[in-house]
Amino acid sequence: MTKSADDPAGGTEKIVVVTGANGAAGQAVTRRLAAGGAHVVAAARHPFTWDDERVTPSVVDLADEAATRAWANDVAARFGRVDGLVHLVGGWRGGTPFPDTDLGDWAFLHDQLVRTVQHATLAFHPHLSASPAGRFAIVSQHAARQPRENAAAYATAKAAAEAWTLAMADSFTGTGAAAVILVVEALLTDAMREQRPDADLSRLTHVDDLAAAVAALWDEPAADLNGTRRDLS
Repeated sequence: MTKSADDPAGGTEKIVVVTGANGAAGQAVTRRLAAGGAHVVAAARHPFTWDDERVTPSVVDLADEAATRAWANDVAARFGRVDGLVHLVGGWRGGTPFPDTDLGDWAFLHDQLVRTVQHATLAFHPHLSASPAGRFAIVSQHAARQPRENAAAYATAKAAAEAWTLAMADSFTGTGAAAVILVVEALLTDAMREQRPDADLSRLTHVDDLAAAVAALWDEPAADLNGTRRDLS
């Protein structure tokens, strides 16, 4: 990882938390950050084994606010600080015409896409603010600003998560911390390419490209990065 003016402690190993680390995107981001010299706390609801000494697996239920706060404080106490939080908890419900929208889908997506980001950011906010180069990132989708009838609940949840992130960005003004939204059409893996060899997947963002974009967040000054919405399509 290229050292920048915002590099914490003059190049000291960064401590970055990745939530949703067990998924395809989480694994790609975790490995990229670790390969770049960061120590990654790879968090998920279920245990996962990592064969990298720079990765510390962690199990947490982000739906539990008290448990999330206690966990964040424990991470900060164990490693001395937290320089990044990459929130990759995802979820999808939808695919029906607007009049047939199931509000049970909204309840699920609210808890999965909104509540988890609220709990995680509130828990880690003081630690990111204290870092010389704290970074927070979520992955969003074009639906947040271009909602379609068959994904009303999903688009609404994504829009709420974006608004929450921008509010967090406002709180970082004047500090060395930054919050950013990374926007994709959808994420792509090698397995998806193999399953659909003839499909046009050009607008999809490969998880490795997402990982590269996340790793580059520390190469840019906080003032230029904070509150931005970056399209990775």
